[in-house]
Amino acid sequence: MNLRRNFLCTVFAAAVAPPAFGQAVVPAFSTATNVSAASIPNLSGIWSHPLLPGFEPPRSGPGPVTNRSRRLQEPQKGVSNWSELVGDYTNPILQPWAAEVVKKHGEISRTGAIYPTPSNNCWPGGVPFVFWDFQVHISQQPHQVTMIYRHGNEVRHVRMDAAHAAEIRPSWYGDSVGHYEGDTLVIDTVGIKIGRHAMLDMYGTPHTEKLHVVERYRILDYDEAKDAIERGAKENWRVPGGTDFNPNYRGKVLQLHFTIEDDGVFTTPWTATITYQPSSLEWSELICSENRVEYYHGENSKESNVPTAAKPDF
Repeated sequence: MNLRRNFLCTVFAAAVAPPAFGQAVVPAFSTATNVSAASIPNLSGIWSHPLLPGFEPPRSGPGPVTNRSRRLQEPQKGVSNWSELVGDYTNPILQPWAAEVVKKHGEISRTGAIYPTPSNNCWPGGVPFVFWDFQVHISQQPHQVTMIYRHGNEVRHVRMDAAHAAEIRPSWYGDSVGHYEGDTLVIDTVGIKIGRHAMLDMYGTPHTEKLHVVERYRILDYDEAKDAIERGAKENWRVPGGTDFNPNYRGKVLQLHFTIEDDGVFTTPWTATITYQPSSLEWSELICSENRVEYYHGENSKESNVPTAAKPDF
């Protein structure tokens, strides 16, 4: 299965159990002007989504690059063909040079080869690439919100009610600051580092140092998020056993609405959503395998650009 070729990960036993959804106490603090403590959303816990690549296109307006290659057989006929990632380089959000980058990645995929991505080369993914991950563990505190993504334990620290530094040193997940707007957590991120395999999505869409990401997280009733959930199901492949997905679940969900700006790559800002269910499983830790040989290229296997250290960390 291509999932094995794409993710190169080793599963270790989980040791952390999630809190029961709805049982945690809403934080008794308010760190934003004109926001009452009662309105601050309780986002803490483990949230999951079962879709790849995962972005739910907007109902209208500029949206993300999607897959030109679709599944031809059931089940899930017509959704994104995860075995062949061919980004739609004709999407008008792309500047010509960026469209060419996406097109070249798609040409590689059409041959049956797997092009390098952060996830299959054990590199940090950055934002919004990391959103593909099936699970995110959110921990709220008065001074910060911490987000841990399951694949490789990738971590983000969001400083609450703080301003971006005057001079930002680029980092893998950028400089993230947050605040509450009523029942919504808003996160503003800049300064995302351009790594060896820098891309915004699984289609190889590039970004520059101008990348600006704004995320908005809300707890919604299922019916409020139903339209976005259905758009996601029509676009993305649902991974069998990829996470604890209950198709009959109709309770509260966590919806992430994000906006991407990068005038070095895109002709206009664009938006997408991702809708999560509360996870019913223990936290399953994954560690990216440091296999230096890209075995999925068959006879053309080569040394991979796996991060290495010149000396031990301890």
